[in-house]
Amino acid sequence: MKSTGKSTALTGAQIRAARGLLRRSAEDLARESSLGLATIRRAENADGETSMTAANDLAVRRTLEAAGVEFIDENGGGPGVRLRKRTLKRSK
Repeated sequence: MKSTGKSTALTGAQIRAARGLLRRSAEDLARESSLGLATIRRAENADGETSMTAANDLAVRRTLEAAGVEFIDENGGGPGVRLRKRTLKRSK
């Protein structure tokens, strides 16, 4: 996978899965990441890595991570996504 700094490039399947976990539409992701809807749809239709620029890949990654998604890099089992475990704050 090509690199975008420390993390590997997103795949179309990861973006689709992340949106599904968050119950967000492609329109929502486009608006929240300040990208065009066509860019999001083209990325999601990619078989494997997207053709997004490093800047667009990072914008999508940061938007989805801020919403609670963790991206899992390929480690023999393939790349994936999951929701970050929420920690409960207890007041004393």
